[in-house]
Amino acid sequence: MPWRRGAGRSPDPADGDSWAWLEPYPGPFTGPPTPSMSLAFVAALQRLPPDERAALVLRDVLGFGAGEVAEILDCPAGAVDHLVTRAREAVSGVLPAPAAPGQDQPSAPQEDAVVARFAGAFDRGDVPGIAALLTDDVWLRMRPLPVAYQGRAAVRHFLAAVAFPGGTTRYRLVVTRANGQPAFGCYLRDPAAGIDRACGLVVLTVDGDRIAAIDRFVDNSALPGFGLPRTLPAD
Repeated sequence: MPWRRGAGRSPDPADGDSWAWLEPYPGPFTGPPTPSMSLAFVAALQRLPPDERAALVLRDVLGFGAGEVAEILDCPAGAVDHLVTRAREAVSGVLPAPAAPGQDQPSAPQEDAVVARFAGAFDRGDVPGIAALLTDDVWLRMRPLPVAYQGRAAVRHFLAAVAFPGGTTRYRLVVTRANGQPAFGCYLRDPAAGIDRACGLVVLTVDGDRIAAIDRFVDNSALPGFGLPRTLPAD
């Protein structure tokens, strides 16, 4: 499988990722932006009891009123308030502290520019170009594999040795969004067959004008939820 074995030796991984089980969630969200649908929020969300999780998503993500949630869940409005309060407390206890307004929060044009530069460098197999976009303490994670790399040097080494061995491997990225963050369907180009084969989903965490994390979900079974096929005709 691409990104797991290459011509070079990959760097030693950092400590195992306790969120290796986490799965991507499709799309942008049209409801209130608090709490943010980041990977941290999705991780916290999936650890809640089902009733609290449903109430929190309906209220804080999808924007339903308390009465509407009570009707959907078939429970009193007071019970909805109690469920949401408990869920918010549980989630806030594990989420990282938000950045100050205007600090490390990319604007839409700024995020678009970073994502476009990443996609261009990735399409060319330009490892130095990708590395130039990364923060010093960037994470690269390979979910659900218990493998993670931290730091620009380690991630650059991994990309050169495993993702783009010998400078010959090429990928095609198809833009989407996952967990409220920029993402791509990742396809391995197969010129001989005339198709591009799916090899997972790549989710970026953008921090200002840099990329703070690259999360690659290696299971292609998540792709249909994003409207992405298993293969694409070569462009």
